Amino acid sequence: MPGNGATDTSCPPTTPMAAFLGGPSEGSPCTAGLGWAGEGTGAGGKNRHVCHAAARLEMGSLWEEFNRLGTEMIVTKAGRRMFPTFQVKLSGLDPLADYVLLMDFIPLDDKRYRYAFHSSSWLAAGRAEPAAPGRVHFHPDSPAKGAQWMRQIVSFDKLKLTNNLLDDNGHIILNSMHRYQPRFHVVFVDPRRDSERFAHQNFKSFSFPETQFMAVTAYQNHRITQLKIASNPFAKGFRDGDPEPWCGAPAGSLLGAMPRGRATPLPPRPEKQEKGAPRNHGALAAAPQQPAAPPTFPELPAPTFQPLTCPPGVYVGAKPRTLPYPLPAFPPLSTYGPTAAPTFGYGQQ
Repeated sequence: MPGNGATDTSCPPTTPMAAFLGGPSEGSPCTAGLGWAGEGTGAGGKNRHVCHAAARLEMGSLWEEFNRLGTEMIVTKAGRRMFPTFQVKLSGLDPLADYVLLMDFIPLDDKRYRYAFHSSSWLAAGRAEPAAPGRVHFHPDSPAKGAQWMRQIVSFDKLKLTNNLLDDNGHIILNSMHRYQPRFHVVFVDPRRDSERFAHQNFKSFSFPETQFMAVTAYQNHRITQLKIASNPFAKGFRDGDPEPWCGAPAGSLLGAMPRGRATPLPPRPEKQEKGAPRNHGALAAAPQQPAAPPTFPELPAPTFQPLTCPPGVYVGAKPRTLPYPLPAFPPLSTYGPTAAPTFGYGQQ
């Protein structure tokens, strides 16, 4: 079944649900073939619970539009979410089996890049920096039944990218000015006691060439900036323009964001005349009184703050997640070889 221009290892065509019949150790494994977006076949093929799995990339046209310009993703010390968000629609899973979904990112080459503004293109600028610590991002709903995964679109909107090598929040660590390819993995939770023996058969990996990107700390291509502002629903403030600051307030102060009607002082109210007092229509209005000087307060000493210390044994970072068995070592990306270079739009010199 073709889809989205990615490669896959899948089983030969069979009748629906034929792959899910039989006990845990019955049924023939899948054989390698060409199809959708998958890689990493084991020596004995794939488990029948994953061999028919298929993934369709959502917002494919938007990803293609970014890819034509050369997609850039911001990495920050605190972590930044991806846009476009990686979303897939799954099919071909066993509705009653449990699956774990996760993502990882692998470098596309061994080069570091720089952006040439005069030619609006990326150029190779030397060898790549040492690889960042390899991490995977688990979907927060994992593990779940296949029926739940196939019921709706699977979105990795919580995934964040960082360039902080000491990050303890579980974010994906990437090197700036390097190219990366996201990979999506479907792992079958094997209930057998000796599931470690079949770990290489119980997962299926998907990669979409249009999702590859350059990690940057600031957007280099102004067309990428314009496209993200135009297509990101959370960038409404950039489309509407910045509010005009209030005159007399320093830039960045809270007063600058106040409406002008509230910032203008109200005129003084006229004093009420006592009942029965004679009215003096011909007298001139009394001169306005000068406002009283505000009271002065003694200057307080600067408070001393004590650094917050955590008791020993408390893990401040993200809560670790345990798997039913150790994850298999995912093979390197085999979609791109020396004969088929990715169409990413980056120049080399």
